[in-house]
Amino acid sequence: MRVESSIRACRVAERGLTLVELIVTIAILSILAAGALPMNMLVVKRQRERELRRDLWEMRAAIDRYKDAADSGAVQIKVDSNGYPPDLQTLVDGIDIQAKKVRFLRRIPVDPMTGKAEWGVRSMQDDPTSDSYGGQSVFDVYSKSQGKALDGTKYSDW
Repeated sequence: MRVESSIRACRVAERGLTLVELIVTIAILSILAAGALPMNMLVVKRQRERELRRDLWEMRAAIDRYKDAADSGAVQIKVDSNGYPPDLQTLVDGIDIQAKKVRFLRRIPVDPMTGKAEWGVRSMQDDPTSDSYGGQSVFDVYSKSQGKALDGTKYSDW
C-alpha cells in the first residue's frame, strides 16, 4: 500500500508541473510570435516596394517603346504629343503598325501601395515634380500613394 500511495503522489505532482510547463511554453511562444510580427510586416512592405519598382519600370519601358515606334514613323502622332502615347490605355489597346496590332502593355498593373489600377501621369509639358496632369500625352507615371518607403523617400517620387 505504501508503494501505491507514493506512485499516486508522484502522478499528482507531475500533473501540476505539466500545467506550469504548458503555461511557460505558451508564454515563450507568445513572446517569440510578438517579436516576429514586425519582421513579417517589414518583409511584406519590402515585397510591395519591389513590385512597385517593377511595375513602374514596365510601364516606363512601354512608354519608351511607343515613343521609339512614333519616332520611326510607325505611329501617327498628334503635333503637341512629341510622340508619346495619349494615355496608358493606348499602350494596352495597342496600335496598328503595317496591318499588325502591336500592344505595348498586357494590362495596366495595380499599384501595390494603393491597391488600385490608377496611376499618376505627367506629360512632357508638366513640371517634373507636379501632381497635376496637363492632358497632352503620357511622358511619365508615378504612384499616387503618399506613403514613405523604407529608405525614407516618397513612393510618388519614384
